Amino acid sequence: MRFFARLNRPWMHFIILGCLLFYLRGIYFPEPQTVIGPLGEARIEALRQQWFSSTGRMPTPEQQARMVAVELDRDMLFARAVEMELHLYDTVVYQRLLRNMRFLQLGEGKSEQELYEAALDMRLHLGDEVIKRRMIQVMEQVLLASNPPLPISEEEVAAEFEKRREELRRPPRYSIEHIYFNREREAEADSVIAKIEGQQLTPEQARELSSPFLPGYQFTHQTPDQLARHFGASFVKNLQATDPAVGHWVGPVRSTYGLHYVWVEALEPERDATVDEVRMQLQRDLESRAREAALRNGIDTLRENYEVRS
Repeated sequence: MRFFARLNRPWMHFIILGCLLFYLRGIYFPEPQTVIGPLGEARIEALRQQWFSSTGRMPTPEQQARMVAVELDRDMLFARAVEMELHLYDTVVYQRLLRNMRFLQLGEGKSEQELYEAALDMRLHLGDEVIKRRMIQVMEQVLLASNPPLPISEEEVAAEFEKRREELRRPPRYSIEHIYFNREREAEADSVIAKIEGQQLTPEQARELSSPFLPGYQFTHQTPDQLARHFGASFVKNLQATDPAVGHWVGPVRSTYGLHYVWVEALEPERDATVDEVRMQLQRDLESRAREAALRNGIDTLRENYEVRS
């Protein structure tokens, strides 16, 4: 009875009414969200030029939209990092602000702490791209710490291996030596080859008959791509067309540079990889994807607290 009697008191009515109004205000008149964006024309043009510098062509509308979305996410992460005052606890930001103050010649007679506090008062941390990148990295780590990706299981590794079995095939590998005939000596190739075969010269002995070849004369355990870096892609194609056999000379084989008489020391055929051979690569790729997915989930959740205008 005493409880209900207290409810009849005027001051209690004011408290209850105030709480109710505060609750209703939060529902019907919430605090406005922080606005992120839109990007100015200058920033969009800078993104377009960065794309052009990387690819040699201007972005399509879809590609530009994705670039703008990524840039808005970066702005949002930076804004959240500043709201959480993460910049106040980061040594990179501290040193960067001191450097900026000294560059602006505003540090005469001041201690480092005074310089730092003055830089914050001037809000230099808000306009420095290095600090922005650093704070975005820190904020990403905060999001990942609150929602870490799950460890990669052996079942996921096995499934990824099966999915990418063809991509992960081990290429053939060649161990070869060669005698090189530059453009000026191509006409001598037949006579030199006849001498090598007639005298049954070893590759080392036959090397005295070669023109100089800067990459060298002996190549061990080389993939087609590795050979192509030394001889050019046409050499690999022409070598494979001879159906090379171990312990035999083949050629002459034409390359970008001239003709080559090639001794095949060893040949490992193309084959399927084993899980153990590619486990580290698969693990690394899966962990990277899991991290990106966890980070994307964190950014999507964070976006609910902001009004992002594209």
